[in-house]
Amino acid sequence: MKKLSCFIIIAIICGFSITSAVSAEDDKLHIIVFGAHPDDCELKVGGMAVKWAQQGHQVKFVSTTNGDIGHATLAGGPLAKRRTAEVAEAAKIMGITSQVLDIHDGEIMPTLENRKIFVRLIREWKADIVISHRPNDYHPDHRYTGILMQDAAYMVTVTHYCPDVPQLANNPVFLYMSDGFQKPNPFEPEIVVPIDDQMDQKVKAVWEIESQIESLWATGNFESVIPVPKEGPEREKRYQQLYDRLAGRGKNIAEKYREKLIELYGKEQGEKIKYAEAFEVCEYGRRPSPEELKKMFLVE
Repeated sequence: MKKLSCFIIIAIICGFSITSAVSAEDDKLHIIVFGAHPDDCELKVGGMAVKWAQQGHQVKFVSTTNGDIGHATLAGGPLAKRRTAEVAEAAKIMGITSQVLDIHDGEIMPTLENRKIFVRLIREWKADIVISHRPNDYHPDHRYTGILMQDAAYMVTVTHYCPDVPQLANNPVFLYMSDGFQKPNPFEPEIVVPIDDQMDQKVKAVWEIESQIESLWATGNFESVIPVPKEGPEREKRYQQLYDRLAGRGKNIAEKYREKLIELYGKEQGEKIKYAEAFEVCEYGRRPSPEELKKMFLVE
């Protein structure tokens, strides 16, 4: 404790914030990501999660619904159990933690009860960074998950709100995942990160989410399935199709925000980046400086 106090005093003298001083002491970030379904976090933040985990930072993915209607031929408890197991396996590959809330797919609402769930989860994880959907996404579960994150942004610091879990002394940085929706306002990232070195691991993790690979992702609807072959060339072909799909998403983000990548990484490195993930800072949480944000997202 004496060591930490001395460190904080030195940090203040040198012009650093208390938050920066404490973070430097343990040198590890705690990141929690809220995705509406058991695949959203993995698709949108999987590469960055791998990158954080590779550096020893603590990452937790929370699926805010159990995905129990997200399949053409399977539903209810069996599907919820299957999807929970899938993202648990994906988390092992990424080196992170996973949790699925017991809320029906398509039914999450921005209630007081759910707000408290978010607050408790953020506090229990001692989060430095919180990420979720923007609240103008196409899916109601995405929208309401984003709203719940926003509603938790201030409340996590209030002492007598959910007093069973100690409040956070410092408000985390809250951010949105990328999307292409334009109204009422388009996504505008403050940080774009390369995931070239993490793409293989991200795809291996998402490959575990077979319920989606065989249903919606394969057919584009909830009427039929195309099962994933258990072995042989056809299985390898399906894996390559998934790889191409995710690589295409990462490439589109890198191309769309190429100027931001060049701004962050310099012209030579920025032009070479093939795959990326992007994030927008939510104004409801703590507003980090550009340099602090770069450090949080491992921009070198």
